[in-house]
Amino acid sequence: MNMRHTFDAQAALGFVESQRSHIENEVNAEPLPDIQYPFLTPVDTSAHPFTQTVEFYSSELFGRAGWVNGNSDDIPLAGTARAKHKSAVFMAAIGYGFGYEEINVAQMMGANLQTEDAMAARRAYEEFVDDVALRGDTEKGMSGLINHPSVTQASATTGNWATATEDQILKDVNDAILGVATGTNYTEMADTLLLPFTKLSQLATVFRRDMTLMQLLQQSNSYTAMTGRPLNIRGVRGLETAGAGSTNRMIAYRRDMGVLKLHIPMPHRFLPAYQDGPLNWVVPGVFRLGGLDIRRPKAVRYADGI
Repeated sequence: MNMRHTFDAQAALGFVESQRSHIENEVNAEPLPDIQYPFLTPVDTSAHPFTQTVEFYSSELFGRAGWVNGNSDDIPLAGTARAKHKSAVFMAAIGYGFGYEEINVAQMMGANLQTEDAMAARRAYEEFVDDVALRGDTEKGMSGLINHPSVTQASATTGNWATATEDQILKDVNDAILGVATGTNYTEMADTLLLPFTKLSQLATVFRRDMTLMQLLQQSNSYTAMTGRPLNIRGVRGLETAGAGSTNRMIAYRRDMGVLKLHIPMPHRFLPAYQDGPLNWVVPGVFRLGGLDIRRPKAVRYADGI
C-alpha cells in the first residue's frame, strides 16, 4: 500500500512538472491591460538576479558661458554635480499549487492542468510591482512615482478644476509641463502627463466649442509646441489623494531611462514543483525588486490641488 502511494505521488509530481512549460507559456501570453507601471516608467532588468543593491547617480548640470579676454586664463567651466545613491533589492514570492484529485483527474482524462491558479499568481506579482512602482513601500523604505520626496511639489496655478474655467485648466497643465523645462534650464522636456481618473474624464467630456478639453490639450500644449511630438496623457489610480492635504495631484515628467527607472533584477519566475504534504503539490514563484529610482528629480514635477 505504501509503495503504491509513493508511486502515485512520484507520478503526480512528474505530471505537474511536465505541465509547467505549457502553463507558464499560457500565463505569460495573457495580457493584463490594467497593470500600469510598464507604460509609466522604464523597467531595468539588467542587474544580476541576486544583486543586493543597485547603485545610481543623480546629477545636475551647471555652468554658464561668458565673455573673456583673448589672453585670459580665467575660463568659465561647466560641470555636473553628482550624488551617489544605493537602492536595496529585496526578495518576494507568489506561487500556485494543485490538489491530488485535480492532478489525477487530468491524468486520467489526458487533459492539461488548469492555468487559473498560475494566472492568479502572475497577476498578484504584477499588482505587487505596480503598487511599489506607483506608491512605494513603507516597510522597505521605498517611494513611488506619485509620492517621491525628491520631486518638486507645487500647487497648481489655479487649481480646483471643479470651478476653474477651461482656459485656467489648460494653463494649469501647461504650467506644469513648462515647469520641468524651466527647472532644468530647458535641458529636459516633460513628455508625459499623469492625472486622476476623475480629472481625465473631465478633460474628455467637457467641450469648448466643437472640441473636448482633451483634444485641445493634445493639440495645444507646451511639449508639443516645442517638439512637434504628441504628449502622452494617462489616468493613474491613487492621484486623487496624493497631493498636499490629500488633494488631487497632477504629474508632468520625462519618461526616459536616464530620468527614472524601476529595478527588477529578477522578474517573476516559477521554480520546480514539490510535494507539500500527502495531497498537495506546490509550484513556488519568486522575484526580486529594487523599487523606483528617480535619477533626475527636476525632470519630474507635481502640481497639487487641481
